[in-house]
Amino acid sequence: MSEKQASHPYILLGIHLKKLRERQQKTLAEVSGAVEIDIDMLTQIEDGKTRPAEDILLLLISHFDIKDDEADALLDLAGYEKPKGNDTSVETSLQKQLMVLLPLDNRILFSDDAHINGNKDSLVLNFMQTDLLSNQSTPVARVGMSLPQAQKLFDLLRQALYYQAQPKALPAPKSKPDQRSSK
Repeated sequence: MSEKQASHPYILLGIHLKKLRERQQKTLAEVSGAVEIDIDMLTQIEDGKTRPAEDILLLLISHFDIKDDEADALLDLAGYEKPKGNDTSVETSLQKQLMVLLPLDNRILFSDDAHINGNKDSLVLNFMQTDLLSNQSTPVARVGMSLPQAQKLFDLLRQALYYQAQPKALPAPKSKPDQRSSK
């Protein structure tokens, strides 16, 4: 095994994904925004340094609209088994993954930082909390939205912040007729 393969164990997978992205003339920002991962993470995947999580790889396969045979080859390069059952399509596997990833949770998580990734079609907001012991930021919530939806959110935030910033004043006193003029 060469030194480059040892430090880049998924180089063949990365090369294949990079070629797919370049063939479709998409930027790192566009693809990372579409599958909701950081640009640095996508770069590490394309460089072969990091194996993408199975759900991320399935999102990339879906985003690039890859056919089943090529999708199976990518799953093999990443060391994942192809979906089992009667319908072995990657799309069916992705739908099952998405159903698992959307649990309902009514907790309110407070954040002390936010990172925003976007492209011409969408934004992804990453709300972060800083661990006081390690001083590392960890995502506590990730929200993706279209640009029109982001504009509505921006307008609502501006209205809420403007309302909070307005000074509260008592109503002006009602004017009384001048008593001196009536005598």
